[in-house]
Amino acid sequence: MNLELNDKTALVTASSGGIGLEIARSLAAEGARVIVNGRSQKRVDEAIADIRSQLPDAKLEALVADNSNVEGTEKTLAAFPEIDILVNNLGIYEAVGFFDETDEDWQRLFETNIMSGVRLARHYLKGMLDRNEGRVIFISSESGISPAPEMAHYSATKTMQLGISRALAEMTKGTRVTVNSVLPGPTLTEGVQKFIADVLPDLPAEVAEANFVAENRPNSLIQRLIRPKEIGDIVTFVSSPLAAVINGSNIRAEGGMVQSAF
Repeated sequence: MNLELNDKTALVTASSGGIGLEIARSLAAEGARVIVNGRSQKRVDEAIADIRSQLPDAKLEALVADNSNVEGTEKTLAAFPEIDILVNNLGIYEAVGFFDETDEDWQRLFETNIMSGVRLARHYLKGMLDRNEGRVIFISSESGISPAPEMAHYSATKTMQLGISRALAEMTKGTRVTVNSVLPGPTLTEGVQKFIADVLPDLPAEVAEANFVAENRPNSLIQRLIRPKEIGDIVTFVSSPLAAVINGSNIRAEGGMVQSAF
């Protein structure tokens, strides 16, 4: 299927690894010019080399900037003042009991998970509306609709992203611009892979994953962890002209963990 993304420019924040890297790879595979973003030159260079090892002709741009703060965002906007697709993937999480979450913990997650996307959307969405074309996608989480008690502050930011996304979508009425959220469930990133290996060191990787899911995510209908590429491909489709009727939506890509008919 041709997703008609040739020559579209996409910024994927925090795309030097994990889900962001696979979103960047998937967009590049469809012909988009992709801005690969990370906080260090080394990480960005490695990510670009990784993508080009599979897609030698990929159109990639490097962006070393920390979009969790004002200075990093200003650097991003100066380097790339106009884009067609914004994927707000930057986000951090940590498992901390509610009574141990300090004001500083809450503020740090708010600045990274919320304000990074707000600042970028405030600039890029305006340009998209002026040109009557564009995509903004927030990478939220199933925790946004099924909050995790061990990550109350993280869950709160992911719920807030859904509200922001819908509010911005209301501004696109009657245009060819869309704003959506994608809600991944537990995903087998490098960090999660290492965590499972540390917790269940004596089991083969596939068995350890199955045990982890059975014990920690029993509601999952797919009974496995999601692969980052699966999220990347969903985001790429939503970024495309073929997804023009998807707007203001929370796209659940969590393997059926959330027990809801709606």
